[in-house]
Amino acid sequence: MQESTPHGGSLFMVAAPSGAGKSTLVKALLVKEPEIRLSISYTTRAPRPGETDGQHYHFTTKSDFFDRKNNNEFLECAEVHGNYYGTSRILIDQYMQAGTDMLLEIDWQGAQQIKAQFPQAVGIFILPPSIDALEKRLKKRGQDSEQVITRRLLAAGGEIAHVPEFEYVIINDEFDVALSELAAIVRASRCRLNQQSAKNAELFAQFGIHSNLVANLKN
Repeated sequence: MQESTPHGGSLFMVAAPSGAGKSTLVKALLVKEPEIRLSISYTTRAPRPGETDGQHYHFTTKSDFFDRKNNNEFLECAEVHGNYYGTSRILIDQYMQAGTDMLLEIDWQGAQQIKAQFPQAVGIFILPPSIDALEKRLKKRGQDSEQVITRRLLAAGGEIAHVPEFEYVIINDEFDVALSELAAIVRASRCRLNQQSAKNAELFAQFGIHSNLVANLKN
């Protein structure tokens, strides 16, 4: 994906330490803002109870994952807690070219890779109100062993250290407040110059605002 190609759609990257409530917030946002499409990542980890292949993730083997990586099929890929995750480059570009907003649930490593290729991507980091709250949430969801929970808590500090790399930070203390803040970021981002000029090219041309002028103003 090259920044020189106009995209009517915005690309949102939502990251958080495990247990901060990222997935719950994203799920609620998609109901609130149905025009956003959630990118479905490839992963080598096993499905959790209730997860469906092709809906939550494209579950695959390490061999298939690395074949796709070697074929340059991923916009980004990363190892997280011993498993691999990757985002399809082709699908993201197709949807954004058509004016569709795309949202990625991602880790900081993937966000770095995407920002290097697509600086206009909007980075949003979800923080828990405290480490104690994070530990309680991890235990409450009942998906991981004590050993895994301890590993996730230790990893959280390193993940949170990358908060300054993101444009926006939401503290997920009161869920309704956090959801409202997330929706506000999405709506404001749609009004950025690049997105408006790509979606409304004919109108911009009528006003003499041409795409090359927009590009020059942003450089």
